[in-house]
Amino acid sequence: MSESGLVVVDKSGGMTSHDVVSRVRRLAGTRKVGHAGTLDPMATGVLVLGVNRATRLLGHLMLTDKAYDATIRLGVATTTDDAEGEVVATATTDGVDEATIRAAAAEFVGDLLQVPTAVSAIKVDGKRAYQRVRDGEEVELTARPVTVHELEVTDVRLSDSTELDVSVRCTSGTYIRAIARDLGARLGVGGHLTALRRTAVGPYDLASARTLDELGDGFALLPIAAAARAAFPAVDLDDQQAGDVRVGRALDLELAALTAVFAPDGEFLALYEPRDGRARAVAVFTG
Repeated sequence: MSESGLVVVDKSGGMTSHDVVSRVRRLAGTRKVGHAGTLDPMATGVLVLGVNRATRLLGHLMLTDKAYDATIRLGVATTTDDAEGEVVATATTDGVDEATIRAAAAEFVGDLLQVPTAVSAIKVDGKRAYQRVRDGEEVELTARPVTVHELEVTDVRLSDSTELDVSVRCTSGTYIRAIARDLGARLGVGGHLTALRRTAVGPYDLASARTLDELGDGFALLPIAAAARAAFPAVDLDDQQAGDVRVGRALDLELAALTAVFAPDGEFLALYEPRDGRARAVAVFTG
């Protein structure tokens, strides 16, 4: 396959993101496939993949907001902050009512300093944190700034194992497992994630996603030009400007943010950003 573009996959549970990449490589007939943000094996939902030249878009797509639906169980803390880890503490939730849960959850909206889960893919001295944990090491990660734009509690089930369902819209790099852990700590009972479904990555949502079985029935790409127009502000250039872009020259354009620029015939040429009063190339996709 010589075409370049994006594939939006609805990942099933139990698969790693690399498993999905391997399957799409076979379906697309190319080794040049990558993904825009890992999903844990337990998680399902939107995984955006780039094919051929579109793999170079992925690093920029990772800067976009993401949305999730999740289920959090209170009263049990685990080593991984999700249901796949070992239980490290339990507590009764008898004294925790729905109003208290909703009030505590509201505290996790806004600009936060979040300590990632210890089994994240963050590198510590060149080695993934999750690998250090598997090797028996103690891992302490530094808090990182994240933004949770919305956190809606959609259901609360009070019982011997109190659970709540939440819908979250947040910046890339936010760990929903860490929200489950921290909410449980805030309530004094511990907590962990039992289900996670990513519903959107930037403009790509479940409505545009297909399962791997569906892709196997008829593989199709979102063309790179359409993908760029969907993900970034767009500017259509004249012939002179397009020629300058092809060799990476700066342009006398006023841009407000990272922008996709196109030739007069609609070809996607490059991503440009405002810098030093001009529009300057971030990545050129021609040639």
